[in-house]
Amino acid sequence: MTRQRITITLKSELLKQLDQAIDGHTIRNRSHAVENILSQALAQKPVKALVLAGGKGVNFSYTPTEMPKGLLTINAKPLLEHTLEKLKTYGIVDVVISVGAGGQKVRDYFRNGSRWGLKISYLDQSGVRRGTAQTVRQAQGEFSNGTFLLIYGDVLADIDFSDLLEFHRSQQNLVCTMALTSVERVSMWGVARLVGSKIVEFEEKPKNPRTHSHLVNAGIYVAEPSLFKYISSDMTKLESEVLPRLAEENKLGGYTFDGLWYDVSTPQIYENAVQDWKSR
Repeated sequence: MTRQRITITLKSELLKQLDQAIDGHTIRNRSHAVENILSQALAQKPVKALVLAGGKGVNFSYTPTEMPKGLLTINAKPLLEHTLEKLKTYGIVDVVISVGAGGQKVRDYFRNGSRWGLKISYLDQSGVRRGTAQTVRQAQGEFSNGTFLLIYGDVLADIDFSDLLEFHRSQQNLVCTMALTSVERVSMWGVARLVGSKIVEFEEKPKNPRTHSHLVNAGIYVAEPSLFKYISSDMTKLESEVLPRLAEENKLGGYTFDGLWYDVSTPQIYENAVQDWKSR
């Protein structure tokens, strides 16, 4: 993103408040703090978030009973609560959670979201074909009027949502931007070949990747309503049927970030997340 240098003068009291927002990580310095505040204040319209939390329940070593992944406890809170609190931190308060089997447990815990200063509603995946494509397509009526965030409910990530949104809006002719993280072994996730700010090739969980890239799909996206035009009623997976086409058409952006990231899909990854997130 292109930036220009400016000089501003602030009251001492405002400068002190600004400095309090700097944590060296989420907000790196004064310039970043000012940029973040202005981005939120000047945003065209509030952004909504769609969270997919309908996956099969699990019974990992730290859990006494089977439960949705989003309710797995990490640092004394459900995984999904960490995500929702981060959304609130960045001013994203209107959230739709798509639930499937075990969805009532999610509803019972988060309810309408008022406890976190959020407005939460729900979509029920029962009767919808399994897979991310139809789950996203089901939400079209809720997200037809503007840019939105799409987040997989079993992902735990330290990511700057404001910076992600700003990156997406700064690009031209994008239907979707995918957050990318770097891993050693890519076979468990979708692999992206990035040229500049565009993903030019995307392979879902390749056994023999065509690229040497170590950038993988982090399960977090910014999307435009035009995304729904790419999802037909017979599709199953967004990752293998929609995203590769967007890459071919040069309409898929790639946003890299280096914060902690976990796709909590196995007991080992869950245990790693529990250990690494203790200091958060």
